Amino acid sequence: MTELREQQFTLARHLRDPQRHPAPPGIEARRLRVYRELFYGAIEGLLAGSFPVMRRTLGDQVWHARVRDFYANYRSQTPLFTEIAECFIDYLQGVELDAPWQLELAHYEWIEAYLSLTDAQDPAHDPDGDLLDGEPLLSCVAQVLAYQWPVEQIGPGYQPEQAPEMPSLLLVHRDAGFKVHFSRLAPLAWQLLNASGSGRERLLALGGEASLEGGRAMLEGLRAQGVIIGTRAP
Repeated sequence: MTELREQQFTLARHLRDPQRHPAPPGIEARRLRVYRELFYGAIEGLLAGSFPVMRRTLGDQVWHARVRDFYANYRSQTPLFTEIAECFIDYLQGVELDAPWQLELAHYEWIEAYLSLTDAQDPAHDPDGDLLDGEPLLSCVAQVLAYQWPVEQIGPGYQPEQAPEMPSLLLVHRDAGFKVHFSRLAPLAWQLLNASGSGRERLLALGGEASLEGGRAMLEGLRAQGVIIGTRAP
């Protein structure tokens, strides 16, 4: 059993990184090539489907070099194919990036798949609660995000070298039909959704009494969209 285990590890190391690890003896080269192509192709296909913009923007040579390094060196602990994209983001946080916006672009592409697939449940709440007197509660399938780079614009034709002065503030949410929507947020709206306390406390802190009426209307509009699900239960 010890010899069989060692043979398995030798084969696994070779499939992950054939440049550094020799093939195990006794296996036909043609068969090894088939295994290498199948295993790498499965991982590359999953990542290409999860990060299509990044793949096109980086180009074939850089993209495949990045995926091969991930495949060879990252030790994933998940058995689920649906979580490989999240593992890739974790990997990107620990390596030198091909472009300064690469990690944020990857997260921007991943969040859509995450919200599409998550089975998270909203906590106890009052769907009809007063959004000024109570604490507005964001849906579990909504995310308020801030990116240093204009991730929604990056692509093969636009690859910025310097981050703009203003971050990209985005709201991402999944509707009742399981469709994920992206929308830009004004700085005030972003701060309102990220603040704590009742709706009234948040608005007074941000804009004073004059902001209450317009703020209530904005919160009610977000409730109508399903982004805010009501107020948090005591």
